[in-house]
Amino acid sequence: MAQINLNKIAHSYIKNPKSDSDYALKLIDNIWDDGGAYALLGPSGCGKTTLLNIISGLLVPSKGRILFDGKDVTELPPEKRNIAQVFQFPVLYDTMSVFDNLAFPLRNRGFDEDSVKKRVLEIAEVLDLTPFLDKKAAGLAADAKQKISLGRGLVRSDVAAILFDEPLTVIDPNLKWQLRCKLKEIHEQLKLTLIYVTHDQVEALTFADKVVVMYGGEIVQIGTPQELFENPSHKFVGYFIGSPGMNFLPCKVDGNMAVIQDINGVMMKNNAIAQNVGIPLNDYLSKLASKASGHLELGIRPLYLRVHANEVNGSLKAKVKSLQDHGNFKILTAILAGHTLRARLDEEDKAIIGAEDVWLEFPIDWIRLFSKERLLK
Repeated sequence: MAQINLNKIAHSYIKNPKSDSDYALKLIDNIWDDGGAYALLGPSGCGKTTLLNIISGLLVPSKGRILFDGKDVTELPPEKRNIAQVFQFPVLYDTMSVFDNLAFPLRNRGFDEDSVKKRVLEIAEVLDLTPFLDKKAAGLAADAKQKISLGRGLVRSDVAAILFDEPLTVIDPNLKWQLRCKLKEIHEQLKLTLIYVTHDQVEALTFADKVVVMYGGEIVQIGTPQELFENPSHKFVGYFIGSPGMNFLPCKVDGNMAVIQDINGVMMKNNAIAQNVGIPLNDYLSKLASKASGHLELGIRPLYLRVHANEVNGSLKAKVKSLQDHGNFKILTAILAGHTLRARLDEEDKAIIGAEDVWLEFPIDWIRLFSKERLLK
């Protein structure tokens, strides 16, 4: 396995790029640990596949270098980088048996048959493919075919990294969870360097030790699922991670109070309509805000926004827009100062069912402030 160093890389598909907007991949400078399980997460067009292709060698970056364990591989083609890649659609030899498909990468590199057999049986056991070893790949279900594709990447114990390009897209939803769990198991057993590209946050958060969130050609945050959820360093991470995403309210900080701006841009403190829309802050948040420049926004996760049927100290009155039942929880949508907010309620919380108005409480420990879309810290 290898430590991967993305050393000040950037890439443009334009021959002579002149500005940042000409770059599909903006400046990236990160080191990814040997044996780590990483997920590249972001929407379509954010640069995930471009970055993966640069790591694999299918693309040479316009700027910067790629280092594997300190060795410069920037100009090396994929076959010289000692990586394995698993694609969205299984790449198999349909007329070969499952055993021969798994054995192919080893035989191609001149391994003796005893070594081939031993390694193939090990990987087949890990992937639950042992009963299918003598069967032709053509007759198997989609999930079994993708397991074979995974196995062809895993069978080589000498690879620097295994790259997964949305490998579960064509898999039945009921089987996706099993395969994600299997990948997690494999990583824990074999300690491989794995990089997994996806636009699905559930896949990313259940698979990876560290999630690399991309937006607009940049890496905006690398962190554990808990770090991304509790302390998103960019506004995009806040609303992309979590379902529903983080709530945001434009505000102006006045002392230890966040004064909310209404939808028309009017500050709503002491307004007869809004009934004093100010959210209390602690000294730490107020100090951060006093040093910030530019547009401020207050963020809070729906999970932490508390909803009351009656007024409590520090709460704000909001109009109920809808209440959606998700089985074991409910999602309340409410309007405050013209802004839409969402809160997650426990299934047992029946106090607000049928209510036209609710009172929203913003726990200080879960309030985050953002300036120019970046977390203040």
